[in-house]
Amino acid sequence: MTTSPDKLMLLDEVMNGLMSRYRERVPDVSGVVNALMDEGVIGSAGEIENDHIAFRTMGVPNLGIQSFEKIFLHYGYQKRDFYNFAEKKLTAYWYAPPEPRFPRIFVSELRVHELSERAQAIIHSYTDTVTADPVDGLNLDDAAAVDAFLHQPLWRTPTLADYQTLLAESEYAAWVIYNRYYLNHFTVSVHNLKPGYHTIQDFVAFLERRGFRLNTAGGVVKTSPDGVLLQASTVAQMLDAEFAGGETHRIAGSYVEFAERRVLPQFAHLPPDQIRREHRRDGFEAGNADKIFESTFTSQTHQ
Repeated sequence: MTTSPDKLMLLDEVMNGLMSRYRERVPDVSGVVNALMDEGVIGSAGEIENDHIAFRTMGVPNLGIQSFEKIFLHYGYQKRDFYNFAEKKLTAYWYAPPEPRFPRIFVSELRVHELSERAQAIIHSYTDTVTADPVDGLNLDDAAAVDAFLHQPLWRTPTLADYQTLLAESEYAAWVIYNRYYLNHFTVSVHNLKPGYHTIQDFVAFLERRGFRLNTAGGVVKTSPDGVLLQASTVAQMLDAEFAGGETHRIAGSYVEFAERRVLPQFAHLPPDQIRREHRRDGFEAGNADKIFESTFTSQTHQ
């Protein structure tokens, strides 16, 4: 199925809006880009391939994946594999882009009904104010409106007490109750960089040399069982957040991920200049993603 040029142009605008606000909010983005330029790996930020972007949602009526996915399905994305994160009480899917120049999208949602009654009551006190699916009222052919929607609050600003109660039970819940649909992370495709930086081990060594703090949950490098998807990430930037009533508190914002997708065994004979996206490991790995989620957790941010 081909996507119309008009839809692709809209998607470009939405992605540009997402990335521009994300760069403002996550200093590590410019930090990584500038370090790569400083070492002569790239000439500009545009040379970086964005492997995927990720969003977090609440699994409650009118919201969650079933609402959020409508935006990107409209622009030609195709829904792919299901993932279950039992311990974190999360469900997720990934979405394949209409053209290889666009990033994959990973969308997760919290299974709110599996939390304690206290946590459920707190979450519903905010999300129950959303009485209809907000995407149904959105003009998806208006890129500016979609960009604004992805950066606007869907419910009132939480109190610090509610945030901290949720944090004690589900750090994911606390992140979403404050940050809503803000872009959770974008991902540098390291395999397309020049030698010396194009494996995850080389790239991690570069990041550590440049002083970036990396997520150590499950090890700095998270490797899929088949050995061909390797991922790492920075620890989320801490932000001064203002809560209801004017209280402020430092909380986890967003972070940057790095992925190496190795060539699949059946394409190992291809010369490097013939290797394209379809020759590399696609999709995601629940074990890797489970630990990447922890980039925003206090076990990482408070190290």
